[in-house]
Amino acid sequence: MSVIEVTNLTKYYGKARGIVDVSFTEEEGEIFGFIGPNGAGKSTTIRLLLSLIRPSSGSARVFGKDVVTQGPQIRRDIGYLPSEVFYYEGMKVIDLLKYSASFYDCDCTQRLKELSEAMELELNRRISDLSYGNKKKVGIVQGLLHSPKLLFLDEPTSGLDPLMQRKFFDLIRQENKRGVTVFFSSHILGEVQRLCTRVGIIREGKIVEISDIHTLQQNNYKKVNIMADGAEPTLFDLPGVNNLQKENGTLHFFFKGDINLLLQKISSIPVDDVTIEEPSLEEIFMHYYE
Repeated sequence: MSVIEVTNLTKYYGKARGIVDVSFTEEEGEIFGFIGPNGAGKSTTIRLLLSLIRPSSGSARVFGKDVVTQGPQIRRDIGYLPSEVFYYEGMKVIDLLKYSASFYDCDCTQRLKELSEAMELELNRRISDLSYGNKKKVGIVQGLLHSPKLLFLDEPTSGLDPLMQRKFFDLIRQENKRGVTVFFSSHILGEVQRLCTRVGIIREGKIVEISDIHTLQQNNYKKVNIMADGAEPTLFDLPGVNNLQKENGTLHFFFKGDINLLLQKISSIPVDDVTIEEPSLEEIFMHYYE
């Protein structure tokens, strides 16, 4: 069953482009990654699905209900963590969360306790005393309080330290096992690869790829830097090497293929340093999609 169905969804802000002819589906129980550079249209898409803004054309359905005409019914079963969180600064965390819980027809007391402990939230502190990362943790707890069927996460890990990011990912996996469908928007490819089963890539307001995560990983380039004074670019003239450059004694290139062949070549010369890492999204778009 499709929890989200989007058909030719388009949004213009006056003459400014939001998204254009976006179409995709998300199935029940799926963790769907929605990825693209900043300004690509990720937040616009989420706000349209939440019926916080209205489309210029096209349509979208959540739980089989139209987002324009049935927004209030849809939102009862949705959790949402926006990319930026803003709260009543004078309130204590516990009061804010109880206030949020009061909007739903369920007792959230036990859930509030469990989630707060999982995210190491200090419930008696005032919002104004919290760091950006701790405010983000409040947003995570708030989004999950009422045990939603569908969870929208918009750049959820910004502001979280690496340890808390790991706890957050563990929490989302637990929610997913419980049956929660997750729509995960990010500009960080590594996050999406860790968590999602399928991914849609949006660029300049348009979908450029929808793929399962394993296919995306197999088709993805690695970014390679080899610091070796004596190494000549011709040594790495291998299938799968792309955009090979030498600068200040360091070779830079992108590689897609059998990593063992590359490691054999590297081991045949004396090197000072080697890094093999994921390229940025912008680099993937430049070297893979174009």
